[in-house]
Amino acid sequence: MTQELTTSLPTEPEQPSQRPGWWRDAVIYQVYVRSFADSDGDGIGDLRGARERLPHLAQLGVDAVWLTPFYASPQADGGYDVADYRAVDPLFGTLGDADDLVRTAHELGLKVIVDVVPNHSSDQHPWFREALADRPGGAARARYHFRPGRGAHGELPPSDWESVFGGPAWTRTTDPDGTPGEWYLHLFAPEQPDLNWDSPEVREEFDAVLRFWLDLGVDGFRIDVAHGMVKAAGLPDIGHTEQVKLIGAQVLPFFDQDGVHEIHRSWRRLLDSYPGDRIGVAEAWAPTAERLALYVRPDELHQAFNFQFLRCPWDAAAMRTVIDESLAATASVGAPTTWVLSNHDVVRHTTRYATDSPEQGLVRARAAVLLTLALPGSAYLYQGEELGLPEVTDLPDEVRQDPAFFRGSSDGQDGQDGQDGFRDGCRVPLPWTRSGDSHGFGPGGSWLPQPAAWSDLSVEAQTGDPASTLELYRSALALRRELPGLGDTPMSWLEAPEGVLALSRPGFVCTLNTLGKEVEMPVPGRALLSSAPLGYGAGTVRIPPDTCAWWAI
Repeated sequence: MTQELTTSLPTEPEQPSQRPGWWRDAVIYQVYVRSFADSDGDGIGDLRGARERLPHLAQLGVDAVWLTPFYASPQADGGYDVADYRAVDPLFGTLGDADDLVRTAHELGLKVIVDVVPNHSSDQHPWFREALADRPGGAARARYHFRPGRGAHGELPPSDWESVFGGPAWTRTTDPDGTPGEWYLHLFAPEQPDLNWDSPEVREEFDAVLRFWLDLGVDGFRIDVAHGMVKAAGLPDIGHTEQVKLIGAQVLPFFDQDGVHEIHRSWRRLLDSYPGDRIGVAEAWAPTAERLALYVRPDELHQAFNFQFLRCPWDAAAMRTVIDESLAATASVGAPTTWVLSNHDVVRHTTRYATDSPEQGLVRARAAVLLTLALPGSAYLYQGEELGLPEVTDLPDEVRQDPAFFRGSSDGQDGQDGQDGFRDGCRVPLPWTRSGDSHGFGPGGSWLPQPAAWSDLSVEAQTGDPASTLELYRSALALRRELPGLGDTPMSWLEAPEGVLALSRPGFVCTLNTLGKEVEMPVPGRALLSSAPLGYGAGTVRIPPDTCAWWAI
């Protein structure tokens, strides 16, 4: 593949799909902006670089692109610490670049979803600077969670809450006269103070922010920490440590409180007031599939990420259970299920599945995407998974930028109460070409070093190779669009040998062998696509270990 093929922009405008409910079975591709494509040679991806590479996504066959935050930010947490929700950070370009990207995406038939970060702002946001200068109980502090400390001199945090990144979720301020002051809440880094959604000003501001980007033409929002904006009254203690392990396992006083749903209902009304089926997608951790389904009731958001599927082990029985529970929960509220294997916060699934060897991880990852794309609902792909990229596990400490890495002990590994701090490994910039000091990522280097072996995993190296992971993705996505049975249609299970999943959609069967050995079974139909070569006998098919196949019936 030549450089021109990946960067050429459309000459004949198309319009993105206008069919009602496009999101119910859409395939949405996550672009981690700083690691996707760099146009100016500073080693960091930007909006113009992403725009130039949009033809790759159109050729891949996805329906929409989701962009991680590109707003004005000190970058304490990769842009998830926003200082101005209506401005583009110069690191990523200009507001004009954002407008150009949206227009180009639409010309290519792609929808555009952008992140919104409503749980917290940057500590450099004008509001927080005003709050620090205000007196205790002042109006500016009401936009955040400020509290006096406990203990004889207020020296102890107001509650025992812990940061997701490790350490206490509270930081003490210093008053203008230099004496210790109140504490403020930050469920993530200290540079990310939590907003107080009991404040009418906060609600009005985010309504205005959403309208700003909807007016620019975006097709929806991925809502960061959608489960976190409302805290339990009184901010009560939890009673024990290692609270990050409880996220997604039980309702916590700072996560998955019932009050978040009123906010999402109001946002749904706002989205519905715009033409073109604009959507809201919840990044929500909930302890059960049933509680997660509350976020996608008919008057709330359109989608919620299915993290139970992402965390499911490579086991047929466990997969079937998660799929059944997910479909049942969303069906109870008339919503589609989403399926996701990787994102910018977790170890890439190619590496997670590699229990015995890296080669096993890639074989399983290829099979997993065919299962994912065969399921009813919407699928999310994380940039680079179409190349089979593994997690980069040997980044030197001095290049790491994940704030959680610096919140534990001095080496970032021991004594960590929060996330493991190694999210940089899934954020290494993409390889586009075989050669070059950043494999085509940009005219300069890359903000995180790319493994030399990624030359053979580049878009250029894999394009045209029928055995490559990239061509497997392209073929699967083309078939998904062509086959009516892979739309918003029901699914049923078929009888299959132990360790094998077999599911039926209208005119279609998917078989997945999760075992470490070959399985022989009756041929289900006409072979369409498989993640590894199949063998045949008299009316039977031999499915290799860790292999998925699609069949027309």
